[in-house]
Amino acid sequence: MNTTRQGAAVHAGGIGVEGPRGWAFRAVDIAAEPGTLIAVQGPSGSGRTCLLLALTGRMRITEGEATVAGLALPKRMGSVRSRTALAHVPGVADLEPALTVGEHLKEQALLGPRIQGSPLASLPWGKRHKEATRARVDAALAAARLDPETLPKGLRTTVRDLERIEALRLSVALGLMHGPQLLAVDDVDLKLADAERTEAWQLLRDLTREGLTVVAAGDGAPEDAMIVRTARTGTEAAEAADPTPTPVQDDTHTTEEEAADAFAEAGRA
Repeated sequence: MNTTRQGAAVHAGGIGVEGPRGWAFRAVDIAAEPGTLIAVQGPSGSGRTCLLLALTGRMRITEGEATVAGLALPKRMGSVRSRTALAHVPGVADLEPALTVGEHLKEQALLGPRIQGSPLASLPWGKRHKEATRARVDAALAAARLDPETLPKGLRTTVRDLERIEALRLSVALGLMHGPQLLAVDDVDLKLADAERTEAWQLLRDLTREGLTVVAAGDGAPEDAMIVRTARTGTEAAEAADPTPTPVQDDTHTTEEEAADAFAEAGRA
């Protein structure tokens, strides 16, 4: 199977997000071609998560200009959302501890685009739908290097019983399920041992070598990653607080992009 992915170019000039209590981040510049690993670094509270949300069309930038996959932000936020995915983002793309690995995968598969062709083929009980879903799940698990056979109870293993690196891999697999051009991963190094941190960054690097663009927040990124910093001045850090993110349901149907763009333009994204 061809695993080459179509990544998104990311270009940003002096972008920032201002919330009710100040700037979450500002003056961020990025010039990345498809297939780049972009590592976002900065102290806690410096707006790393907000930058991930902004670059995936889930938070409106209030300063500067940016394009993702050639789509302008904030004007085309809806279209950017349909081409990007989130993984491991607290409060936005969380795993449910009580659900199993299989249940997470099934739920994510149901959120995907309809299969082209006969209307009956897209029904959950249709043979073609089941085959396509199985292939999509298998491909995502393989790309995230998560082998269900190595888990305590296979696909029936609950999230609470996963090791942290396994939970990260599951979150990445869910993000990859519907073929995004850009994957944003938060807290890559959160509570991981040194060896696991290296393993996590290697996974993301491998995804970029397949063509996907990855934007990830965390320390310990490989030397060949593009480093973007969100650190602010002491005065700004004291005055600012991250705006409360408003999660937006991914829209993977291209026929609905213009409607999504209209909502985004009206500030309802």
